[in-house]
Amino acid sequence: MSKNTPKEILIETIVAAIQDTKGEKVMVFDLSKIENSVAETFIICSGNSNTQVSAIAGNIEKKVRNDLKERPWHVEGTDNAQWVLVDYVSVVVHIFQQETRDYYDIEELWGDAEITHIEN
Repeated sequence: MSKNTPKEILIETIVAAIQDTKGEKVMVFDLSKIENSVAETFIICSGNSNTQVSAIAGNIEKKVRNDLKERPWHVEGTDNAQWVLVDYVSVVVHIFQQETRDYYDIEELWGDAEITHIEN
């Protein structure tokens, strides 16, 4: 029996959904020790097109809904799919097209977080 917390299971499910849709440069940021952070965990990844970014976001929602019976609190950015945010309150997923990710460089903003790089 797995001893993972519900949050750890959510993170694992999200990462699996990203990998299923060939998301790239997946990083998990543990923000739980950072004062006034907007969430406990950020997951950041990249897609190569609007279509792939949308597919990653859709697959995350589908897999989490089917496996964990949870729905996101909020989703935004689906209209242009340059940067889609899927918010599960304690875990927030940022799905970027690479040029948008490079421009906003949110990895640098949260550089003091504990960061885990996920292999593709």
